[in-house]
Amino acid sequence: MNRKNFLASIIPLAASFPVLEKSHPTNEPGAAVVIPPYLKKGDNIGITCPAGYITAEEIEPSLIKLSEWGFITVLGKTVGKKDFTYGGTDEERLNDFQQMLDDKNIRAILCARGGYGAVRIIDKIDFRQFVLHPKWIIGFSDITVMHSHLNRNYNIASIHSKMCNSFPADWSLAEPVQKETIESIQKCLSGEKMNYTAVPNSNNKMGIASGALVGGNLKTIESLAGSSSDLVTKNKILFVEDTGEYLYSIDRMFWNLKRSGKLDKLSGLMVGGFKIKKDDEGEAFGKTLEEIVLEKVTEYHYPVCFDFPVGHQKNNFALKCGIKHRLTVQPDACTLTEI
Repeated sequence: MNRKNFLASIIPLAASFPVLEKSHPTNEPGAAVVIPPYLKKGDNIGITCPAGYITAEEIEPSLIKLSEWGFITVLGKTVGKKDFTYGGTDEERLNDFQQMLDDKNIRAILCARGGYGAVRIIDKIDFRQFVLHPKWIIGFSDITVMHSHLNRNYNIASIHSKMCNSFPADWSLAEPVQKETIESIQKCLSGEKMNYTAVPNSNNKMGIASGALVGGNLKTIESLAGSSSDLVTKNKILFVEDTGEYLYSIDRMFWNLKRSGKLDKLSGLMVGGFKIKKDDEGEAFGKTLEEIVLEKVTEYHYPVCFDFPVGHQKNNFALKCGIKHRLTVQPDACTLTEI
């Protein structure tokens, strides 16, 4: 059969096959962010454990507060489940998250805690219904996997914030900053424009930047490099935080950001809380956190803010990932304003 006849024979055959929808659409530069509907009193919030396990008793304070805000909580089957460190097996956690993702009556999903495990199920989650009916996915730490995946593939906004395990057992005894950070979740969900101020740091790089806000746990961001959940940072404001890492490990992670191109086209950088492990005796790294960061961004001209109130700490405020913000770094203050 000559080439002309061969092509003539396969064109009708090809046309008979259905056009398959792309399961992971690319987040094209400049694409408008999709903002899930904000919540009102009476709306349902699902509670599930896509990563580490937590008991029903431990989430009780969060259920009380969510109820006071006027929301109805729907507990997933993984709450109270335990499979070693996980909130149930991979299959149980996947099915629980999927069910809440597909349930049109659930308007937001609050992850009960972080830990580890979201990366084990992310590639099996079917986001088709979620794309048609977006809802808020809420959490931080290991839930950075979800935020990054949504940013990379769907450009759908989400909320980086404390989870059920961070709600104080006795609200009346909680410190003001604990109350403020928890209440910031309600403000985000209700559609308030967010505005935060960080204490001045002499290492800050001055300037003003605007762009979509992205980021999360630095170790998790590093681990997603090269995958279908790899974070898109071009023209965006990046925030990072981490806990329990040595300075040399933080240095390595920032080199990863630089070498993978995540730092060179930023609009701005915010460095949140970092709980740093003490160097082993005789193995001092020789650089501070600030020196590590500034070394990697010295050639760039965007603003850099240290000590931003986000991370594994009490002053961990809710941030709307994917939504445009303005970062203003001045000698007397650093502000982040939703625009």
